[in-house]
Amino acid sequence: MAAAAACRAAAGGRRPAVRGLLALLEREMLCSRRCLVTSRQLYSVVHDPNERTFEKLLIANRGEIACRVIKTCKKMGIKTVAIHSDVDSNAALEGVTFIGPDTHAIQAMGDKIESKLLAKNAKVNTIPGFDGVVKDADEAVRIAREIGYPVMIKASAGGGGKGMRIAWDDEETREGFRFSSQEAASSFGDDRLLIEKFIDNPRHIEIQVLADKHGNALWLNERECSIQRRNQKVVEEAPSTFLDPETRRAMGEQAVALAKAVKYSSAGTVEFLVDSSKNFYFLEMNTRLQVEHPVTECITGLDLVQEMIRVAKGYPLRHKQADIPINGWAVECRVYAEDPYKSFGLPSIGKLSQYQEPLHLPSVRVDSGIQQGSDISIYYDPMISKLITYGSNRAEALKRMEEALDNYVIRGVTHNISLLREVIIHPRFVRGDISTKFLPEVYPDGFKGHKLTDLERRELLATAASLYVAEQLRSQRFLGTPRIPIAKSQRSSWELSVHLGDGVYPVAVSKDGSSFSVEVDGMKLNVTGEWNLASPLLSVTIDGTQRTIQRLSRNASGNTSIQFLGTVYKLQILTKVAAELSKYMPEKAAEDTSNILRSPMPGTVVAVSVKPGDTVAEGQEICVIEAMKMQNSMTAAKTGKVKAVHCKAGDTVGEGDLLVELE
Repeated sequence: MAAAAACRAAAGGRRPAVRGLLALLEREMLCSRRCLVTSRQLYSVVHDPNERTFEKLLIANRGEIACRVIKTCKKMGIKTVAIHSDVDSNAALEGVTFIGPDTHAIQAMGDKIESKLLAKNAKVNTIPGFDGVVKDADEAVRIAREIGYPVMIKASAGGGGKGMRIAWDDEETREGFRFSSQEAASSFGDDRLLIEKFIDNPRHIEIQVLADKHGNALWLNERECSIQRRNQKVVEEAPSTFLDPETRRAMGEQAVALAKAVKYSSAGTVEFLVDSSKNFYFLEMNTRLQVEHPVTECITGLDLVQEMIRVAKGYPLRHKQADIPINGWAVECRVYAEDPYKSFGLPSIGKLSQYQEPLHLPSVRVDSGIQQGSDISIYYDPMISKLITYGSNRAEALKRMEEALDNYVIRGVTHNISLLREVIIHPRFVRGDISTKFLPEVYPDGFKGHKLTDLERRELLATAASLYVAEQLRSQRFLGTPRIPIAKSQRSSWELSVHLGDGVYPVAVSKDGSSFSVEVDGMKLNVTGEWNLASPLLSVTIDGTQRTIQRLSRNASGNTSIQFLGTVYKLQILTKVAAELSKYMPEKAAEDTSNILRSPMPGTVVAVSVKPGDTVAEGQEICVIEAMKMQNSMTAAKTGKVKAVHCKAGDTVGEGDLLVELE
């Protein structure tokens, strides 16, 4: 608890947000022992107690990265301080060693324009484009025409997909310039932009590098990061299914050459775009510990945080290039508080009312910076955690990921587990046929969730019906004794009507000892389980097939929500008599949304482009909403006249809030 005490001393009893961070860090230190037991096989720290490094580290990160650094520091016997008070702010200027590369390398690689010029000089393959700063939208159009469409407009100081737009014509270039410069200014305090040729349908593959202060540098193999939405990574893995040893070596050697060119000393990542012919082009270098670093730790056995600490202290690297292995396969899924049914993931906010990580499963690692009760707000990235699984081969790692996603309990916010699960089981992903356009190509009409096969539909109906009956039986008992001692023997069969999607299905259930025999579509299924209805996870076996499900909600009207194969399905379960009577109940009329615009996400209104009385055309921008530093243009669904505007620049809006009405 030394680190927590240090945090308290540094905080000096200040802001509530500080106290919340202290509580989180204290929780993290208490649970880190449990987490590390599960994760030990995924990476290791071989610490020599005679090798002195640092007594105390000031961690200038937040969330899961801060917690990740604390874990390694604890194993190395280093005290940690996550924050400091205002009066101590100048103490960073004396007697402090920065864990990471020097200022020159950070500045050079943090500026995409300068980094591209340095990469060219280091004989690194680069993307054709304009290497200067684009002054305005007119110049952007001129440059784009010279390069040839399509082009990529991106922030010089950018990263994380922010400040990036693809333009296919002059109009999109002007719009992209506006949005990219605004996002860049908001996210990085620097609105400079550059324009490059857009490499269509590429893979995004990056090389992890590690360098010391003695001129030694290594490449620690690659990470495949092609599954993206809005230029932000969603699923990563190591190694890549696409690279052969020769291409891997060539990319690694160019990455090391760039690191040496800027006298880089620490862990860093050189990102490349790779086309279908395995030609690769420098994209950028990230001078920090990447979100996806755990998959590299899994296949190499190295603790990158420990290596960064050793390098900062001045020690030479302990390994040679020939020592760096590829052992097994690792997959990482970024679990976000997002609605994947909206543009593959628009932010969701709220409080984590229930949260349980799947650390009881083998070869599973979870890097997170939250806990049950944490708030997900609009002010930070909506990532809940990084879920990592490891296997001796890719198939094993993917199977473990599938199980981990099914066993992950997240309540209180909308999350993207359904999308993650669908990606990793999709035939194209399984065979390694991926690119940065995977999501829009596989789901051209947007993500709709898992599409049930006939067998899976029967399994879901049988499971839901069995749950209903198990609950009916439980409600008849109190402390294991019938409520009415003189009652006759318990009922043993039920005739139900289950509404799922657009269908209504008759289901017959009979109890057979501890299991249920369920008839659906004229077929009988045997359903067994422990039926612990208070548990967030329910393990059921349907005709020998084990499934882990979650019942998220239910009410007295028979409505229930069940997470099955990653996707949440809404069902209504009624007795046969109740179903017959329900047809006489009036249905609530659906809202006419053709003349209104509602916010699809929580965020802040950046600009409003219309006023009452204006005539707008279909597709015309009405307003811009910023969420998690990303700007989203809200457009008119049809041509019409503006009747009322219910928002103004600077307003905070919630999901579903009314923005504009048309006549």
